[in-house]
Amino acid sequence: MHKPSTTTRLRRCYYAFEEWSTQQWRRKAISPCPSSNAILAPPKCWRLFMKPTSHQSPIYHKYHVRPIINAAGSVTKFGGSRTRKEALEAMEQASKTLVDLADLNEKAGEVIARITKSPAGFVSNGAASGLILQAAAVIAGADPIKMAQLPQTKGLKNQIIIQTMHRFPYDQSYRAAGAELVTIGSARRTATWELEGAINERTAAVAFLFSPFTARTGLTLPQVSEIAHSRGIPVIVDAASMVPPRENLTKYVKMGADLVSISGGKGIRGPQGSGLLFGRKDLVDAVSANASPNQFLGRGMKVSKEQIIGFLTALEVFIQEDEEAEMNEYRRKAQQITDALIEIPGMAVSVKHDEHDFIIPSTLITFDRSWTGRTKEDILSSLASGDPPVQLQSIFLPEDQMAVDPFNVDNEELEVLIRRLREELLKSDL
Repeated sequence: MHKPSTTTRLRRCYYAFEEWSTQQWRRKAISPCPSSNAILAPPKCWRLFMKPTSHQSPIYHKYHVRPIINAAGSVTKFGGSRTRKEALEAMEQASKTLVDLADLNEKAGEVIARITKSPAGFVSNGAASGLILQAAAVIAGADPIKMAQLPQTKGLKNQIIIQTMHRFPYDQSYRAAGAELVTIGSARRTATWELEGAINERTAAVAFLFSPFTARTGLTLPQVSEIAHSRGIPVIVDAASMVPPRENLTKYVKMGADLVSISGGKGIRGPQGSGLLFGRKDLVDAVSANASPNQFLGRGMKVSKEQIIGFLTALEVFIQEDEEAEMNEYRRKAQQITDALIEIPGMAVSVKHDEHDFIIPSTLITFDRSWTGRTKEDILSSLASGDPPVQLQSIFLPEDQMAVDPFNVDNEELEVLIRRLREELLKSDL
């Protein structure tokens, strides 16, 4: 009798596994290793196609999407962060009851105001949409005639001043609302007279960026606030990824910010598509007027009742957590990664943690002149295309550096991550 080829046998096994998987999902199975007679046993060859690890989540397997190990931090492109279970449970509860969104937005704003110690707050559809709403608020206010005109801003105060070193891809969000960006200073410095000279009758606001690896040799937020406020101009702040530390939820308003945007789906670990805006009450009221569910520019940036409740729940859990213990856990993981790589020749490996660039303790890898291995680009590419795919932090870092951020790496993934890093770093071009 003719023996089937290896390819044929693998194909048959794959089809058997696919059929079993479909039946499992229909039965709402939650484990690849059934222990109950009520759940069908998988085909004997199932291990060829599914590994009993967190990287093979059945819901993603269903749609043929490969889970990754995200060691790049709370990057939206790689999933942001793991939403808190408390938030998910709250979202499920919220989904079963209908409410007036205006009432919910108002009550949510009161919670945010209390936590941020600011006059008012609002739940946005992520930090980037928060920038659009910031611009809409300072350009059109809560005037429905002006709000309906956006993003056309002819005849309106539409200029937003920003330092050159604070320009970055997301400032397009300001322009999406019709703002004209006026850039001042150079890549290395900004003088007070440059800001003073840029303010005119068309100035709507001054924008300020807090973000890792942003130059800090320009005007500070207190300096910007003092100059802007002396001319009656509000200061809007983008601090999307700057929590933790938790003190940043209150620090920027104390430094003079009038309206702050922070992500809710990064360090806070709320729904990925959530964010918070807080600051001056008149500006937050203008944000709310321009935002969903109202039929103005922000209508497309809808925040559902489930997202609002999920975010509030995550925020309240976040502020109650022990930050020192949290940082110690990240530091432990970063140190374990560092210890596993430190003896590889041609590179320096260390744990970095500060209030500006590495707000989460991370492992920094720096290739020195004696490095004879593959290029950084080749290593990153191999990690991203391997099994499982691994993403590291490399944006904004010098050409000879890459970092491993443990924020999204659980203990099971940590062992796999270390193995993959050693495999790729020790692999030669030959």
